[in-house]
Amino acid sequence: MVLFLIGNVAFSQKTAAEFFEEGVAKLKSGDFTSAVGAFNQAIVLSPENMASYFNRGVAKAQLKDNRGSILDFDRSIEIDPKYADAYLNRGISKSRQEDHRSAIQDFTRSIELSPDDPQGYFYRGSSRAKIENNRGALLDFNKAVQVDANNVGALYSRGNVKLKLEDFTGAQTDFSRVIDLSPKRGMAYAGRGYAKVKLNDFNGAIADYGKAIEMNPDDSESFYQRGFARSKVDKFEDAINDYNRAVQLDPQNYRAHYGRGFCYTKLGNQKDAVIDLTKAIEMNNTTNNSKVFYSGPITRTTLDELRNAVQERNKINEISNERSEAYFVRAVSKNKQGDSKGAIVDLNKSIEFNPTYSEAYFTRGLVKSIIGDQKGAIQDCNSSVKLNSKYAEAFYVRGIIKHSLGDENGGCLDLSKAGELGYTQAYKVISDYCN
Repeated sequence: MVLFLIGNVAFSQKTAAEFFEEGVAKLKSGDFTSAVGAFNQAIVLSPENMASYFNRGVAKAQLKDNRGSILDFDRSIEIDPKYADAYLNRGISKSRQEDHRSAIQDFTRSIELSPDDPQGYFYRGSSRAKIENNRGALLDFNKAVQVDANNVGALYSRGNVKLKLEDFTGAQTDFSRVIDLSPKRGMAYAGRGYAKVKLNDFNGAIADYGKAIEMNPDDSESFYQRGFARSKVDKFEDAINDYNRAVQLDPQNYRAHYGRGFCYTKLGNQKDAVIDLTKAIEMNNTTNNSKVFYSGPITRTTLDELRNAVQERNKINEISNERSEAYFVRAVSKNKQGDSKGAIVDLNKSIEFNPTYSEAYFTRGLVKSIIGDQKGAIQDCNSSVKLNSKYAEAFYVRGIIKHSLGDENGGCLDLSKAGELGYTQAYKVISDYCN
């Protein structure tokens, strides 16, 4: 018996290692959903393996499931509090959730544990820049470049911070270095072009914005800025062409309307000038007065689309003496015929006869959501997942309903759990609504 138990343990450990290696291979190949599944199995068999949680967190982050990844990095840090990469990656996921102050704490801890890694300085600088701590960001980008002189990301970000600090000469130098190292980075040309505008090198700016537009022909801002530079050297017709394109790409670009109106006045076309300048004034006021609007949570229409895409899990079961299964199947049939109220009556009876019928709670939740009772739907999904903690569809539906009611964090955590349990459609919703 002792030998049998020892053999069993060895087999389990080997199996956990095999699942882990499979997860790593899937991660490297870009199959992140399968990687999550493999690491799930490795964690079940070896729940104290820090690397499994860490790598599952990396896979979830690649799926844009940042809330789920944070939970996995939390666990990996609990197991090994001195693993610098766990803090670094948790900070990255937090920053993607706009939680920059907490991210900075993680990046600081990562730097303490691994002071020679430029990534910690780079990401801390990026988060500091996001909260307008530009001086602190500059120090971090300086350190990242000191550690790695060819760190393109740090050089580019330092150039942007220098623009904010009105160090236009320094910004121009940084963007030029980025262009030397990465000649196809269009935004570096745009950044250098802006620095040149501020340094009154308008012809140089026109050339740089030309390169930026060549690499990104749909960038309204670059067309506007080149138009502005052309206006400064009295190339009004060329400028109008740029402003035309800027407005075409972004009809709400009031600055382009203003620039084009200015050029029209210089060319004697006062009628069109007045039209453009009037639009610039009206758009500017509209922009200032309409910044507060609610567009984050899933709308009712979108909720219906996402919920109705859930595949039916109605498999035949042996009928019990109470016949709760018959009530359940009849409810599904009634719902398909549009008789939602009749379906709920049958589901009530099914649950009454079998209070542990997880599918009946879930289906009743779906029907309640269809008729607009979203809070009742959440309660039924709660019951469903209590009875079956691996009911991925129930987590998914509860997640999209929570999100639609304004609980973005709770909704996205449920969607993360659904994805972790294998309901891969959840990751598409996470990508669209949780970032």
